This record gives sequence, C-alpha cells and structure tokens, in this order.
Amino acid sequence: GVEGLELSYNDNWLNGQSGKRRVVRDLRRREIDSLEVVRQARPGRDLTLSIDKRIQYQANVALGEAVEKQKAFSGSLVLMDVQTGEVLAMANAPSYNPNNQQERASHSKKRNRAVTDQFEPGSTMKPFTIAAALESGLFSPDDIIYTSPGYYKVGRYEVKDALDYGWLDLRGIIKKSSNVGVTKIAQQLDSEQMWGVLDKFGFGQLPGSEFPGEIAGLLNHPSLWHSAEQFALSYGYGLAVTTLQLTRAYAAIANDGVMPDVSFVKQDSRGPGSQVISSQTAQQVAKMMEAVVSKEGTGYRARIPGYRVAGKTGTSYKSYSGGYDEERYISLFAGFAPASKPRLALVVVLHDPSAGEHYGGQVAAPVFARVMGQALRILGIKPDDWGSLAAQVATTVTPKERL
Repeated sequence: GVEGLELSYNDNWLNGQSGKRRVVRDLRRREIDSLEVVRQARPGRDLTLSIDKRIQYQANVALGEAVEKQKAFSGSLVLMDVQTGEVLAMANAPSYNPNNQQERASHSKKRNRAVTDQFEPGSTMKPFTIAAALESGLFSPDDIIYTSPGYYKVGRYEVKDALDYGWLDLRGIIKKSSNVGVTKIAQQLDSEQMWGVLDKFGFGQLPGSEFPGEIAGLLNHPSLWHSAEQFALSYGYGLAVTTLQLTRAYAAIANDGVMPDVSFVKQDSRGPGSQVISSQTAQQVAKMMEAVVSKEGTGYRARIPGYRVAGKTGTSYKSYSGGYDEERYISLFAGFAPASKPRLALVVVLHDPSAGEHYGGQVAAPVFARVMGQALRILGIKPDDWGSLAAQVATTVTPKERL
C-alpha cells in the first residue's frame, strides 16, 4: 500500500519476510541439494480494521448530504468506541473517487481531513474548562456565576453571550454555552493547572493512531500565553485540534475520565488507557452535557429518541493570517451516548456552511443525531430512555390509529 493504514503497516505487518536456504547447485545453477534453512519464510499477516462498514456507509451518506444541504466547503466526522478507542467510522466530504485519476491527483480532495486538518473548536472546549475547574477543587457543580449583562470586559477585550443569562450554575453555563461564565471561571484557575488538564486530554499532541499525516494540533504552554489567552482557551480559541483529537477527548469524559488509545485496527482486548480526570469529575461533566440536548439547551436537535445523549455545540469563526472572518464559520457538535452507560463518542464538523444557518446546534447536531442513532441501532445497544421513545411513538400515531 502507498497510502493510509496499508502504508503504516507495510513493513512490520503486511509484507511478511522472505525465507533463506543454503543449497548446492551444479554448473548450470540447478539445485542438487538443500543443506539447511537459514531463515524461515514468514507470510504477511492480515490487518482487520476497526471500521464497521455498515456504520461507515451511513456516516458517508449523512455527512455528504449535510455538506450539500448546508452548502459547506467541507465536513468531517469520527465515531469512536469510548472503551477501546477503536474508530468505527470516519468520514470526510467532499470525498473522491479513487478510480478517477484526476480526483486521485487532487491533494485537497484526497487528504483525510479528520486526521490532518486543524481548527479552533469553539464552545466544544467548554466541558474541558469546567473539568479543569472541578479538578482544581475551587468549584463545585452547584456554584453560580453572574453573567449579566451578557458581556464582560477583560482588559481591552469584550466577551459576549448570545443573551443575558443572569446567574448560572456550572450546568447552566454548559447548557446555555455562556462565554462570560467560562471566562470568569478560567480567570480563577491557575494557568499551569488549566493547561495541565488540557494537556492530559491530548490537545497539542499526536493522537497516536499510526495513520499517516496525523498532526498534533496546537496548545501553547502557559509561558507563551498572552494576557487574553487563558480566557480565550476556555471557550475554544487560541488552540487548534483535529476531529480525531476532539473525539478522543470526548471519549475520555464518556469513559469515566480514562483516555483510550486510538486505533483503526480491531483490538482483541481493551487497552489500559490513562486516567486524565477523576471518575467523579467525568460523571459530573457528562451530567451537565445532557442538559445541552434538553429543550432549553443549544443542542436540542442532537436528541435521539430512546437514548440519553450528552453533548456540546460549538461555533467558531474561521481564522486567517490577520485575524478572524466573522462571516465564515466552523460548526460543530460533539457528544456521546447512551449517557447512562456511554459506548460511542462522535464529533461532527462542518466548515463554512453558507446556506443560512451556521450554529453548531443547527448544522452539526442533526448529523450527530442521525449517525449516532443509526450506529446505536446497528450495534444493538439498548435504549436507556424509553420515555422519549414512547413519546415519539405517541406523536407519530394518528388519532384513528390510536382507536
């Protein structure tokens, strides 16, 4: 293989090894005797991917249709088993036809955006800020923050919320996606401690998937931070991540604070992973994230009938060398399900949606609901919210059918 995982596994897995014998030949180089086997031949080994082709197909269709509908420049998603770190689906749009030589020669179409393209994750970073706050011991879930009048001055910078939310506890800050709230929290955290939590979640580091072209993203050390960087990081600016990195980090929250090792190859057993935050903190943050998908939350369109979902919306401005373009957006939804006993984490990213809507809760959340819902059903994962499933059935039955 010259690309993808085949390239990574060619030498030490797929190729095998030629054997070697010591023989006697005549003048015409015909073998007349075999003296010994110097080295046994070893055939190449099979490589079984973790990708589930049923889910992969559904992911490709859903993402492609969303990119077309939203008139987005591109889109990516990664679906991961939160316990094993196995990638069950990874999709990019627009895709390319490998049988088309012209498309195959196009680097922009051919590269795996979910692994190679970095971006500022916006509000999908807020759960990690809250996790750092809880880990610091300075905050508890019931602490309240005053966010009025909906904006907050930090030096010459002004942080804004969509509305004036008044007093919010930590759950409310996640639910309403309050920039003011997380900024005020981040200001009270020690910069080394906050950075340490983000670093443990793998930001600024290679994911270790062995996929060619994977990048580390960017997370500066506090010694390099300027005056506004700590509060900007709290709501997802001033760092860069890939879709794969962000999915792994959300998988850690879902997995009781244990970060799984990423793998595109089927695993025989669960790896040890690494404990990045306490189990208690992970469960508290996950509970807060469920509120995002409630009727009053920013991610209501990510709900899946029959399943409890924990997630977070995100919308960030596209950056360029001189700053930010406030008319171009990156729209995200990140989360996991079933929230009562998480099995799958999924991150959906759409770049430059231009059909009208651009918020993550409007553009990316429906894709999350569609792909995650299909994956849960394909894998036979039992529902954990029968009430919402019964409610949906009741609303889809006509009065005549109820008789």
